[in-house]
Amino acid sequence: MTSQVQKAKSFRKLHVPSEPLILFNIWDPGSAKAVGEAGAKALATSSWAVSESNGYTDGEHTPLSFVMENLRRIVEATDLPVTVDLESGYGDTPKKVGETIGLALKAGAIGCNLEDSFPENGSLRKTVQQVDRIRQARQRADEANVPFFINARTDVFIQVSQKEHNGALVAQALERAHAYAEAGADGFFVPGLADLALIANLTKASPLPVNIMVSEDAPLSALAKRGVARVSYGADPYIVTMKALQEAARKAKLR
Repeated sequence: MTSQVQKAKSFRKLHVPSEPLILFNIWDPGSAKAVGEAGAKALATSSWAVSESNGYTDGEHTPLSFVMENLRRIVEATDLPVTVDLESGYGDTPKKVGETIGLALKAGAIGCNLEDSFPENGSLRKTVQQVDRIRQARQRADEANVPFFINARTDVFIQVSQKEHNGALVAQALERAHAYAEAGADGFFVPGLADLALIANLTKASPLPVNIMVSEDAPLSALAKRGVARVSYGADPYIVTMKALQEAARKAKLR
């Protein structure tokens, strides 16, 4: 078995601008095995998919103990690096975020997503607040001597409709990117942003490799040309799978 440190190091090297790492998000050991057997280089959970597949709703309503047990089972089911979606870190203080990172490390994760919005209402935290949370996460990972990949997610672009996305929002996101990088983040995740020109402007100025969220039939080659280093499918794989299951059940009932 490849060690956690080795997995973390290899995962970090997969983030190359214009040669994006493709993460077809998973939610349990079965989906992890399926995506792994399809040729994935690494695996990433989707908090939404984990929640929905187990009778919970997203927004940190899934018990943290369940999230960690599910993570442990996924890690044990694969030799690939596994990064976990921790939403806002399951903590109302930076210290608690650090404790959550410690649990993820213990379960075998080599990275996480950590978003800058409040789980209860989706509003943005102040940059300085998120910086403190990322700094605690970085400190806890360093104490474990694992090059844990902190993918700092900003929800700047999902506060408004895509029609309202513009250069001013990119500038706002970049301010956060620089602050998060200084606090110890390793990647910059910008869900909601789809405009290719704005994505190109962001990747050119970002101090961190940029992660874009996409859906089925996304223009991956176009994203690569714009300097994207990581592509995530989020909840889409789970939604597609459930629709296929539902359709199969419908056909079986009609026979």
